Amino acid sequence: MAGVFRQAVHWVNHQAWLVLVLTTLIWSGNIVAGRLAVDQISPMALVTLRWFVACSLMAPLVAGDLKRDLPVLAANWKRVALMGTLGFTGYNALYYAGARYTTGVNLAILQSVTPIMVMIASTFLFRQHIRALQWIGLALTVIGVATIAAQGDLTALAAQTINKGDLWCLIACALFAFYSLALRDRPAVSPLSLFAAMAAAAFLVSLPLLAVEIAQGWFVAPTPMGWALLAYVGVGPSFAAQLLYMRGVALIGPARAGVFYNLVPVFGAMLSVAILGEPFRLYHAAAMALVLAGIWIAERKR
Repeated sequence: MAGVFRQAVHWVNHQAWLVLVLTTLIWSGNIVAGRLAVDQISPMALVTLRWFVACSLMAPLVAGDLKRDLPVLAANWKRVALMGTLGFTGYNALYYAGARYTTGVNLAILQSVTPIMVMIASTFLFRQHIRALQWIGLALTVIGVATIAAQGDLTALAAQTINKGDLWCLIACALFAFYSLALRDRPAVSPLSLFAAMAAAAFLVSLPLLAVEIAQGWFVAPTPMGWALLAYVGVGPSFAAQLLYMRGVALIGPARAGVFYNLVPVFGAMLSVAILGEPFRLYHAAAMALVLAGIWIAERKR
């Protein structure tokens, strides 16, 4: 029996598509967890404890790599701290806060604009040329986001005030886009060392924000459900999914692996409907089709 299990694990470990689909499925669960966490644990408490769990699990695995890479990480501590602050603390804090005011389906679809934000930022920061097809893809994605904001009625968009949960989610996506761009010139260390260092930075940066949450009276101590959600996001999206993604990148490279990220809004919307019981309306389907089509067109080669 043990031999069969080892063979199954070995087989899965060499199937890039399966590894990356599992990765995106775990990440998609973070969307549902954010919605379920409302009134079960406050946003900054969830962020702080999430990275504490991830760092605790990572410590025994990364000790050797960190010992070797510590001089390089120390020399680049400002960049590492900024990446952890934007990509881990800032992104998750805004995302969990936004989840209190919008639906899981909206969160899932809006999260898919991150690749387009990366493309736009690359144009200004790295003078990357945007081709005509990419502009078309960008336009489709913007229309998709506008469809969500207008709840399917684009003619009434001018008269509407955007849901602040949706707005915070978009700002979170922008932070993650800049974090993704920062990976372009990341320090020359192992991926495991870099992730551990950024997770540690995310935990430390989140502590003052947690203190503000407590001082303002916004702190919600974890309920039993809150502890369960914390266990999931700490072990799943923050730890297991990161290791799986690294394995997927090792198997097929970052460019091809990155395409699988587009499954997150699809899985996220499906999980929100199945687990949270949220309605999936026609305008959600239209917005998802527009966003995913926009990403597909924008990422096409010549």
